[in-house]
Amino acid sequence: MMKFIPFLKKQPLVSVIRVEGIIQPGSRARPNLVSDTTYAKLIEKAFKNGKPQAVALVINCPGGSPVQSSLIGSRLKLAAQEAKIPTYAFVEDLAASGGYWIAAAANKIYADPCSIVGSIGVISGSFGFHELLSKTGIERRLYTAGEEKSLLDPFLPQRDEDVARIKEIQEQLHREFIDHVKECRGPALKGDDLFTGRFWLGAKAKELGLIDGIGHLIPEMRIKFGDKVKFRYYGPKAKLWSNLGLQLADAAISNVEERHLRTRFGC
Repeated sequence: MMKFIPFLKKQPLVSVIRVEGIIQPGSRARPNLVSDTTYAKLIEKAFKNGKPQAVALVINCPGGSPVQSSLIGSRLKLAAQEAKIPTYAFVEDLAASGGYWIAAAANKIYADPCSIVGSIGVISGSFGFHELLSKTGIERRLYTAGEEKSLLDPFLPQRDEDVARIKEIQEQLHREFIDHVKECRGPALKGDDLFTGRFWLGAKAKELGLIDGIGHLIPEMRIKFGDKVKFRYYGPKAKLWSNLGLQLADAAISNVEERHLRTRFGC
């Protein structure tokens, strides 16, 4: 009833968006993926529902698609500009690679002393099976129109020109990542090896300017908005029966992929 009494002051509200998992293209029918499609409505609601004083991101993400990372980051920045309210990112276990790309879109970034932060770089990998095919007597038949259509085919011997081409693309992606971080973090950044793909724990990340402080969601928001601050949480929700088999399969595959990414950071 209190909220309907006009002369009573409303308690401050902070919207909290949880960003957890690997970043991949997906849809709202696949909520286990961090994608722009999955998070578009969540971000819109977080900034508009209840007139929040701030929006906080709780991030636990090893990275993934650079495009989806860029889309989510841009959406967050635009929503914050339009709503004219501050955004905060709180890193749990890690905000690495694309996870840090999203975190950098916030006005302020906080982390636990043991959080892993950084990995500002680009990585891709594959396997080569052409010798295995020759040993097993299997003949590969491949037909293309376009001389580079079979670029980096794992069943063909690796070509130097293919490697040069993929490295060129990686350099372009890396430059976009670096420009985004520099634009968001500005003069706070310190150090010569920030963009080498290295990652650091929270205290060192603060020293390097990758984050603004060591802190956790509830204590920091209480410091800024008072002990009576309220939290409203937003995150992808699975539809219980819709595409249940697909969701289970997606979840299993995503868990394997996420575990593989996390092992790079010792998590």
